[in-house]
Amino acid sequence: MRVGDTGRVDAVCVVHAELEVRTKIGRTAIDKRPVDGRVAVGVLGVDGDHVCNTAYHGGRDQAVYAYAAEDARRWATELDRDLPPGWFGENLRVTGLPLSDAVLGARCAIGDTLLEVSAPRVPCATFQQWTGEPRWVKRFALQADTGVYFRVLTEGSIAAGDEVRVVHVPEHGITVRDVFTGADPARLARLRVEEPTISAEIHRQIDRHTKSRTQDVRG
Repeated sequence: MRVGDTGRVDAVCVVHAELEVRTKIGRTAIDKRPVDGRVAVGVLGVDGDHVCNTAYHGGRDQAVYAYAAEDARRWATELDRDLPPGWFGENLRVTGLPLSDAVLGARCAIGDTLLEVSAPRVPCATFQQWTGEPRWVKRFALQADTGVYFRVLTEGSIAAGDEVRVVHVPEHGITVRDVFTGADPARLARLRVEEPTISAEIHRQIDRHTKSRTQDVRG
């Protein structure tokens, strides 16, 4: 994504109902559905939305989750099923921007709201149970079309049909896909110096990739 690129919000989604799952927490708020009208967005997320597993989800660095409509359509073709907005547990379904290739620290203006790219989505067992698809976590991870978490820099409201406008992209160029795949740990290490916005979780992901690559080299 480059400064000046634009997309469109197809849908704003919030929790429809909590579901029981076979995990330690036992419940999930992944079932999200589109809502009408403008929806308030604060530093902890979209009004009417919440998470159950607060140890690994939510908070300021995972306030808003967005997924690209183009990636959803590709999955729909592969899985041969309809994947409506909210199916990925996303708050925003967005057309026209390659969200999984967004640069860490990039900023997007949507209406009067300003969002900052903060992390890739990491698939989990709850996501697997929700989809009902075999080997889903592995398939999702291999494709690496993770979507993107945003933190909220300026609170406001968002509605379906709003323009998504890229207003800032850091020069380091390291994307959420780069962080998720860890293909170049040495390059990821630059984030520690060049991108002051990265969260503790991103530091942990970089450490895991570096440790894994070191073990591979040692054999």
